[in-house]
Amino acid sequence: MARRGHRPSQAPSNRPRFYGRHAVYAALDNPERRVRKIWGTHEALGEIVLPADIPVTYANAADLGRLVPNDAPHQGLVIEVDPLEDIWLADLLAQGEGDQRPLLVLDQVTDPHNVGAILRSAAAFDALGIVTQDRHSPPESGSLARSASGTLETVPWVRVVNLARALEEIAEAGFWRIGLTGHADKTLAETMGSERIALVLGAEGEGMRQNTEAHCDLLAKLPISSKVESLNVSNATAIGLYAITTRG
Repeated sequence: MARRGHRPSQAPSNRPRFYGRHAVYAALDNPERRVRKIWGTHEALGEIVLPADIPVTYANAADLGRLVPNDAPHQGLVIEVDPLEDIWLADLLAQGEGDQRPLLVLDQVTDPHNVGAILRSAAAFDALGIVTQDRHSPPESGSLARSASGTLETVPWVRVVNLARALEEIAEAGFWRIGLTGHADKTLAETMGSERIALVLGAEGEGMRQNTEAHCDLLAKLPISSKVESLNVSNATAIGLYAITTRG
């Protein structure tokens, strides 16, 4: 897939640090990812093939805990990486031409755990990728990579400057844009036809912005019980993707 080149370079102290075996293994296996350093216990490092061109430091679990936020569960492995290169939206849309894979558009979903979980669901249901607004989405981080359980390396993530303009480009590519919101009149199942679907979701609590809703073809809701007001955005995404991929 064509890419735009690296995001603005980060100082070594600001590079993301990934931890946990799924995130670390996936980053090491990704030819697009540049890993700068590896720290690990003798046991954890003994289970992987260590690249010859990356500095490796053996450390105990307590030392590794000081490399990650709040002594996060590192499972004996920590790596320092460069962020992945940016991807053009046009290239992602071209990659999906001719198939029915759904596309996810996130409007100001900023929690890294939610975005990580959404990436995991996107991989599980073979979504084409996710699209976010650059200024209102989380940067790559250890917590995001851990929540994504390795799928940060495999699911294309496009960051755009203007989300409304991106939604117009998505429509021009033949996608039916369905915004998921609790105040819609119809359920997602009632709004889906045979078209390629771009599922648009807003942040938990605030929901989609008015201008984002205005750039959707239809609004839809999930048929949830009145016992709860709403679902977490990552849970709603998983249910929405399941509904799209299993439609008759």
